[in-house]
Amino acid sequence: MSEIPLVSIVDDDDSVRAAMSSLVRSLGYDACVFASAEAFLTSPQLTETACLILDVQMPKMSGLDLQAELQARRSTIPVIFITAFPEEHIRRRAEAAGAIGFFGKPVDGHTIIRCLDEALSTRRTSA
Repeated sequence: MSEIPLVSIVDDDDSVRAAMSSLVRSLGYDACVFASAEAFLTSPQLTETACLILDVQMPKMSGLDLQAELQARRSTIPVIFITAFPEEHIRRRAEAAGAIGFFGKPVDGHTIIRCLDEALSTRRTSA
């Protein structure tokens, strides 16, 4: 397993995946992108992921459904949500289920950086 944390990005929008991947890599982290929640759940990166950046609204399985599935599997992967529809009731649901961040698109890069750094530093100290 690599010493460099892997950040997985799950979003059905190609441009968001590309932008988030570039940002994550510029911070010195590894990045892996997925166009769907199902693709992430069946990937070998599932067990290697140190933090997950996740869209809320996607075809078939939503980001909230993926978060619930990860909880059912007793996963401790920190989740940061990004969404084009930052509705307060969805934010409350995501945060109640343990999300460490919930941001509207377009998301400010500095905000994601702070949230990622916090998630990954917390994960390293608890590992």
